[in-house]
Amino acid sequence: MKKVLFVCLGNICRSPAAEGVFRALVEKEGLAKQIHADSAGTGGWHEGEPPDGRMIAHAKGRGYDLSTLVARQISAPEDLKNFDYILTMDNSNLKNVHALDTKGEHHAKIGPLLAYCRTHAQVHEVPDPYYQDGNGFEYVLDLLEDACQGLLEKIKRDLP
Repeated sequence: MKKVLFVCLGNICRSPAAEGVFRALVEKEGLAKQIHADSAGTGGWHEGEPPDGRMIAHAKGRGYDLSTLVARQISAPEDLKNFDYILTMDNSNLKNVHALDTKGEHHAKIGPLLAYCRTHAQVHEVPDPYYQDGNGFEYVLDLLEDACQGLLEKIKRDLP
């Protein structure tokens, strides 16, 4: 089984949305027994909370159910060891996750999610929509759909 962890700052907007989008794609392909997705935040102040209601609503509008997800903080060394792909939403998250890998053992599996974009290949960070209007949430979902589709294509090539 391949395991994917999506990481943002608080685990209430971008990373749970990425988890929801990716899970839907995985299920549509019939690969739920071969690919597992989760999400976490580099900070723990929202731990135990559901995703932001605005993100839940915008995701639902596209057919993604985030209502059962609960925020958690990334756990080192467990998450670093247990996941095959640890994908961050922006450069700050990338730096923070790399810092958790104090021995540098897992750097190869830590990277930016948007590296898998095809349509939005010129975009390098998923902007935080928390202080934006609905358009910000929709743009984030556009980016996540593109990147998650590219990621799934890559993982499918690596499955036995």
